[in-house]
Amino acid sequence: MKLLITGGAGFIGSAVIRHIIANTQASVVNIDKLTYAGNLESLADVAGSPRYAFEQVDICDRAELERVFSEHQPDSVMHLAAESHVDRSIDNPSAFIETNIVGTYTLLETARAYWKGLAARPRERFRFHHISTDEVYGDLGDDDGLFSERSPYAPSSPYSASKASSDHLVRAWQRTYGLPTLITNCSNNYGPYHYPEKLIPLMILNALSGKPLPVYGKGEQIRDWLYVEDHARALYKVITEGQVDATYNIGGHNEKTNLEVVQTLCELLQELAPSSISYSRLITFVADRPGHDQRYAIDASKIARELGWSPKESFETGIRKTVAWYLNNLGWCQRIQQRTSGQLHQRLGISA
Repeated sequence: MKLLITGGAGFIGSAVIRHIIANTQASVVNIDKLTYAGNLESLADVAGSPRYAFEQVDICDRAELERVFSEHQPDSVMHLAAESHVDRSIDNPSAFIETNIVGTYTLLETARAYWKGLAARPRERFRFHHISTDEVYGDLGDDDGLFSERSPYAPSSPYSASKASSDHLVRAWQRTYGLPTLITNCSNNYGPYHYPEKLIPLMILNALSGKPLPVYGKGEQIRDWLYVEDHARALYKVITEGQVDATYNIGGHNEKTNLEVVQTLCELLQELAPSSISYSRLITFVADRPGHDQRYAIDASKIARELGWSPKESFETGIRKTVAWYLNNLGWCQRIQQRTSGQLHQRLGISA
């Protein structure tokens, strides 16, 4: 099987590719625009594999997508390419509309034309797997149970609204045109190679540098944390065994407040990288962001029941592995931060 994976140089996409190359016989064609969050260093372990190919392509570029489909002849598509940071979506929603909505539309149309031109057997096997987020469901109160695949959509941010829009497009292309699609909605991912602006790597790197650890509001927002390698296993399960036109929620069964996460990181850092000043003293409460969802929590019983998937990592084991990875890969983080700073200077016309 040959999989075309969009956004494969990103955090989750690179984990999926590493998993596939290391644990299956499938081949991968990685499409990535290489924006600030895309990093080919995250794929260094698989870059030399004869089953891996990379194409630097924007999913909004129909002509380039058609070329990639024609040259590589994929058996299925896993669509992960997306702008994904909520704070950035509040500051500049246009990029999220362009990539997450227009890009998904362009990819769907390209995939549909390609699928229609396939011979009967490969056409029957073809799948379009769209990877989305639990944020499309809005938020939950403390007593509201869990998000299921039947939960209504109620996105709160420009990011989650753009992902909800892309989910609706994928379902419409299945209903209207018969394109064989699947959708997964996941909870918050964490683990190795996570871009440093996200909560867990940001807190680790700030703490090691003695910088404040900014926590929104009182840090009472609750998230369900999913180790990224568990997510990668689930996504491969879905593309190979999932039912066409189905939606699967993927969660880690690890509800934690943001403050609990930061406190856990401080405790682990104090153990693994001891400091004379307690890292927890760096915790700083800052004004909450607009429209901040209170609680996300995933009911992942469907994927467990139908596909036999469940997470291997608890939050305790996964977060320890994550902290250890960052401590052992500070060079990777520094190169990412320097590259991002250089890109910002270039956009602003500032000499670095």
